[in-house]
Amino acid sequence: MHGQCYRRSNGQPYARKEYIKGKPQSKIAKFNSGNAKGDYDVCVQLLINEKVQIRHMAIEATRLAANKSLEKVTGESGYSSRLRVFPHILLRENKMIAAAGADRLQEGMRRAFGKATSLAARVKQGQVIMEMNVKRQHLEAAKKALKAACVKLPGTPTIKIIDLKK
Repeated sequence: MHGQCYRRSNGQPYARKEYIKGKPQSKIAKFNSGNAKGDYDVCVQLLINEKVQIRHMAIEATRLAANKSLEKVTGESGYSSRLRVFPHILLRENKMIAAAGADRLQEGMRRAFGKATSLAARVKQGQVIMEMNVKRQHLEAAKKALKAACVKLPGTPTIKIIDLKK
């Protein structure tokens, strides 16, 4: 299963987990990390520029890449990061058997509900994916960390800087 098959969202989102046995667990370990109670000067946000679906593995990879590179510079208590999206849409796949004699075993597209394989978050254009609060001296490190995290996301993300203290 490729992520590019699920990048575009077509149709209604499917989030009814009570009807599905063996539903997939979210791979996101935590949504907030760093020191949330710190006194920060700047908020650096990662925005997405198009309407896409982001799978939970891509969100977790983005979080890990940004936090690891910023933690090297600021330390564990020198920043605060927060994920702003939650993957609650079920992605299903109707797997087809590709072996000799498989035509007697499967129904093709008849009654093709599919098995739940992954979770995704639907993101609108201009929506914030992740935000990091840092002191002014660590602004360049935060921008570099989010630039490294952009590679993990589908679409074209941008970085926005908001001054917290005026």
